[in-house]
Amino acid sequence: MKPEAIETSRLILRPFTLDDIEAAYAMNLDQEVSKFTGDGGVVSKEEIERRIKEDVLGDYQKHGYGRMAVGINGGPDFIGFCGLKYLEDMRKVDLGYRFMSDYWGKGYATESCNAVLRLGFDQLKLNEIIAMVLPKNKASIRVLEKLNFDFSHSFEEDDMLIDLYKLDKASAHY
Repeated sequence: MKPEAIETSRLILRPFTLDDIEAAYAMNLDQEVSKFTGDGGVVSKEEIERRIKEDVLGDYQKHGYGRMAVGINGGPDFIGFCGLKYLEDMRKVDLGYRFMSDYWGKGYATESCNAVLRLGFDQLKLNEIIAMVLPKNKASIRVLEKLNFDFSHSFEEDDMLIDLYKLDKASAHY
């Protein structure tokens, strides 16, 4: 089961397809993008293909939702991704987003996240959504603050400090 596409005033969030491999690979080669991902960037096109096939499309099958490709209405079909992911180990739903650096600072992250939060709280009936960010990623932290997420705590994973933010349904405004 694939999630349905979501349209905002400027963006289209749609399910990933294998046609997105090239653009997703190009995005992850950008060192400005990968310095904030915590995964060091993707080293091969095969790894991107595996992530889309197994992780993203697998999440659609298993949960009915997942990360979505983001494009601009009447413009580029892929500028990044935004969506929810169920984290088995934490038993929490995570909001994640990543955009090509050419599209930073234009409000696309906030706009796409608002649409995804509406999906999570209104359609999926979630009570809480988390987000994780590297403390040095000030722009991403600002997006979370605009979305009304509250800082919860920091933790270390793979020798990296990660800040965890939370948003409950009652505090959400979109």
